[in-house]
Amino acid sequence: MDTSRFSSYLRSHADIDPNIIGQLLGQCSIQKVAKGDFLLRTDERCKHSFFVEIGLLKQYIIDSKGKEHIIQFAPEDWIVSDRESIFYDQPSTYFIQAVEDTFVSTISQEEIDRLSLSSPEFMKFNNRLLNNHIRQLQKRIIQLLGASAEERYLDFIKVYPDLTQRIPQTLIASFLGITPESLSRVRKELAR
Repeated sequence: MDTSRFSSYLRSHADIDPNIIGQLLGQCSIQKVAKGDFLLRTDERCKHSFFVEIGLLKQYIIDSKGKEHIIQFAPEDWIVSDRESIFYDQPSTYFIQAVEDTFVSTISQEEIDRLSLSSPEFMKFNNRLLNNHIRQLQKRIIQLLGASAEERYLDFIKVYPDLTQRIPQTLIASFLGITPESLSRVRKELAR
């Protein structure tokens, strides 16, 4: 397994000098994460970002009652991390776990910081990724506060078009903030 998918992603999404891309790829390591295994657990300090080459990850919290709340899924070509833990060097509140056998390109925050200092183009790209992440989280908060279950499900299909065939309904329901029974009703209504 190599970083070819990450390389393609960088070349198509970032206006960065090919030498900088080469430096970044040279510092990446490929990690296999078996289904059910963790890249990050709550209370650990996050030091890396993970680009999904093949497979699927979920990022979630567990509330005080033991209920899982999925914050995001990360299928192929997605980057996932706990930026709060990285930036503030504090224990994570999240779990990042493999939903399927997954290969990730692992990028250290030290390398991201080093490239950001040496390359304005890379810094701009990294800031764009961060701002996109913030935008998606804000959109998610607005949906959870005011959108109907049907609207949330339709947006889920739009954001993650192939995941309905790859993950159990219970995980989709957790992401949407509804029960599996409510999700079944939504799907039946939309099928009519």
